[in-house]
Amino acid sequence: MRSRVQPRIGQAVLVLCTLILACTTAWALSLDDAKAKGLVGEQPNGYLAAVAGQSSPEVDALIQSVNQQRHQRYQDIAKKNHTTLAAVEVLAGKTAIKKTSPGNFIQLPSGQWTKK
Repeated sequence: MRSRVQPRIGQAVLVLCTLILACTTAWALSLDDAKAKGLVGEQPNGYLAAVAGQSSPEVDALIQSVNQQRHQRYQDIAKKNHTTLAAVEVLAGKTAIKKTSPGNFIQLPSGQWTKK
């Protein structure tokens, strides 16, 4: 009997772990979702920010992750093109704002948030 119970427990644990992982992934906030919900917006400096205090730990983690990836990419572009990081950030900011979907937030040079 012992040999029959252990495989069932192992299978139950495996199923439970799979469900937990699936639920965690489903709850993760995507960049598109955060933008559509008005939680984050594009800044003129090429990075994301929380819109007017609309922040939570999940939103902060998303912003940090995206901005770290962008920063690395901007550094690579600057190095490849023999230019400054600041120049790449400004150009990236203009491009990101231009590509922002209508209804999503962008930050004006004054610092004010507005829907595009």
